[in-house]
Amino acid sequence: MNFKDVLIVTDLDGTLLDDKKNIAPEDIAAINEFRNEGGYFAAATGRGAVMSRRIIDELDIRTPCVIFNGAAVYDFKADKFLWHSDMPDIADEYIRMLEKEFPDIGIEILYEKDIYVTHNNQTVQEHLALEQLSASYCSLGEVPGSGRIKVLIAYPEEKIQAVIDFTQEHCKEGVNWVHSSPMYYEMLPEGISKAAGVKKLIELLGFQDKFVAAAGDYGNDRAMIAEADLGVAVANALDSVKEAADLIVSDNNHAPMSQMIEHIRSL
Repeated sequence: MNFKDVLIVTDLDGTLLDDKKNIAPEDIAAINEFRNEGGYFAAATGRGAVMSRRIIDELDIRTPCVIFNGAAVYDFKADKFLWHSDMPDIADEYIRMLEKEFPDIGIEILYEKDIYVTHNNQTVQEHLALEQLSASYCSLGEVPGSGRIKVLIAYPEEKIQAVIDFTQEHCKEGVNWVHSSPMYYEMLPEGISKAAGVKKLIELLGFQDKFVAAAGDYGNDRAMIAEADLGVAVANALDSVKEAADLIVSDNNHAPMSQMIEHIRSL
C-alpha cells in the first residue's frame, strides 16, 4: 500500500507509550519512515493539549490530533484548536450528585488549557503529578461557566465501578460517559467519542479518501478501532477491544507501531 493514502491514528497511553510512558526506538524509526514515505500520523488520546505536548513534540507530529477523548481536534504545530465541543449545562447537576454520593471522589474540569479541581483526592494528585500539571482548586460555583470540554472522574480502581453504575442509572441524559483507564471515568458532551473525533479530523483535513488505521487498548478506543479501515489492538488490550480489531500486534512494551506499519505496507 502507498503510504501517501494512509492515515494512522493511535491512542497514546497503553498503546504507543510503554508502561514507563516512553516510546520504543523501533516505533520512532518506523513512524519516521512511514511519514517520510508520505504517510499521515496522528494521536487520538484522552489527554488534553498540555498533557500530550511532550509526546507530540518527541515524535514531531505534524498532523492535527484528536484530544480530550474526541471532544477536540488540536493542531500542535500551529498551537491552536481547530474544533472542540462544550459540556452541556446539565453537567453541573451531575457533578453535584457525584460529590454528594461519593464524598471522596476526585473531579477535574478541563478547559482548552486550564484544569479546575472541584473535589480533590489522592487519585487526582497522582494524576496531576504524573503529568506534571498544575490546577486551580475551587468549588464548582467558582469554575468558569463556558469553555468546559470534559470532566474527569479520578477514583481508585477498586471503587470506580460504583461510580459507573450510579451514572448509568442517574446521569445519562445529555452526556456520554467513557471509562478511559482503570481509575479514570470521563463525562463528555453527548455524541462525543474518539470515533467521533476521528471523523471530525478526517472532515477537517479533507481525508475522506484516505485509508484509516486506528490502534488502541481500552474501552474508549473500541468504536474508533471498529470503524477504521484497519482496526488494531495491542496485545495488552481489553478482550472487548481485541474482538473489535482486524489485527492484534505486540503489547505496548514491545514496539507495536512498527508491527502495525509493516502490516499496512504489506496490504
